[in-house]
Amino acid sequence: MSDALPISLRDLTFTYRIRQEPAIKNINLDLHPGELMLVAGSSGCGKTTLMRCINGLIPRSYTGEIQGEINIFGRKNQEMTQTEISQQIGTVLQNPERQIVASYVLNEVAFGLENLGYPREEILRKVDQTLDYLNILHLRDRETFSLSGGEKQKVALAGVLAMNPKVLLLDEPLASLDPASAAEALQLFKRLSQEGIAVMLVEHRVDDVLAIEPDTIVYMDNGEIKYQGDKQGLMQVADYKQVKLPAEVVIERAKSEPVVPFESQVGKRQGGQIGDQLLSFENVTFSYSDELPSVLKNVTFEVKKGDCIAVLGHNGAGKSTLIKHALGLLKPVEGQVCLEGQDTKNLIVSKAAHTIGYVFQDPGQMIFETTVEKELSFGPHNLGHTQEEIEKDVQWALKTVNIEEFREDPPLALSFGQQKRVSIASVLSMRSRILVMDEPTAGQDFWNYRAFMDGIIQMPGFDAVIFITHDLDLALTYSNKVLLVNKGEVQGFGPTEEILQQQETLRKCRVLPTTLLETNIKYLPKTGRFMRAEELAHLI
Repeated sequence: MSDALPISLRDLTFTYRIRQEPAIKNINLDLHPGELMLVAGSSGCGKTTLMRCINGLIPRSYTGEIQGEINIFGRKNQEMTQTEISQQIGTVLQNPERQIVASYVLNEVAFGLENLGYPREEILRKVDQTLDYLNILHLRDRETFSLSGGEKQKVALAGVLAMNPKVLLLDEPLASLDPASAAEALQLFKRLSQEGIAVMLVEHRVDDVLAIEPDTIVYMDNGEIKYQGDKQGLMQVADYKQVKLPAEVVIERAKSEPVVPFESQVGKRQGGQIGDQLLSFENVTFSYSDELPSVLKNVTFEVKKGDCIAVLGHNGAGKSTLIKHALGLLKPVEGQVCLEGQDTKNLIVSKAAHTIGYVFQDPGQMIFETTVEKELSFGPHNLGHTQEEIEKDVQWALKTVNIEEFREDPPLALSFGQQKRVSIASVLSMRSRILVMDEPTAGQDFWNYRAFMDGIIQMPGFDAVIFITHDLDLALTYSNKVLLVNKGEVQGFGPTEEILQQQETLRKCRVLPTTLLETNIKYLPKTGRFMRAEELAHLI
């Protein structure tokens, strides 16, 4: 009977207190025991709001007008306490920074069990059992602040699984994971559903999730369910420009559409010659303390004018640590980092910011102003830009990342994906010579990440761009060089087409080949370079 289903929604509509339009409208949805459901759609389409309604955060933490019914195992959720709901439903948030509260991994995973009153011996047993189940038992005694973004995501999941929920809500769980970890996580979610847990998975990496054959796919747009069914049906109804579909599907569908030429404008700023050195690492070694092993080991590479470099590697490989050295936020224990010929050990961060703009992995570490416009104006104002320049560059940055409609909104009230775009725009508006981005596409839907990456790469103004990513197709599409990092060491650095053909080295760095990469390698003798699926459609 429907009233015994884990989740049953009837005519669900919700409007946030500060919004005029409903975030979700007339949602009718059933989630069955052991069902793996993928919920897909562009940023702001209502996916996260849907989850908040199910897990009780709406209307308890997020206020507004709610209509319709939410039933959890036959009980109306408004008649249940938050504790009762959390014993049935476990939620892993999009940003693990917002979920982790304890200083050590052991304490974090034990937190929920302690609140439910489990005895100490059982808590320790369940913690170790869950960490082992997720293959992260080695993190048990680590401090949570020292973990990488991907490791934090796994720890947040462990804290939820330890409480044995019957329903699991996953809000973009792959956003911070390297390709191999993402594949392992998806297999885990599949196994959990096969063990009887009802799993609702919100994810932009649709093509990755399709590999595990979800039972049901729900496609949302503008707060409404536009499609509910199987994988084959989605391939026909979803816009491949909005949702990332497998390369072979895009190639087939794009054959009948005109190809849009794409050209990188990176490095085309006037002054200096293409190939001039901007940044160099020479035998850089770094450790966060004398007691801890080195995070970077003898790293050597250089960034030249015209470079667009993708940094790839596994979670905890040292990618973010490496990039922070470029700005002087961290200083080498051994070796030397030079920015435009100056040793960063002798360079204060505010001086380096004139040359290099850095977008953090977590937008919460950057955002603080009361409106989006003020956020974007802050950096260029501090760098001494004129008011006319600031207004022009702020408008360009807003348009580039598609957040013009949020100009007067408080940035901290936006979704994680929207905050990510604000943090990127706040650096774009500074017009630095080198743009550095840490996971720029995390939490972004396919259309938005392509739109702002196109805007960045095709807009003259940056002498070089460096971006850390777990998205191999992003590297393939936008970079002209790839830097492969594994356990703090450089495993490869060179032209994208050369490095991404080294399959064994990629797998060593936990970077898994995609259908787009495999197709590009197959036709490389004919094309001469890597291309988007839409371009390949007209050449093969």
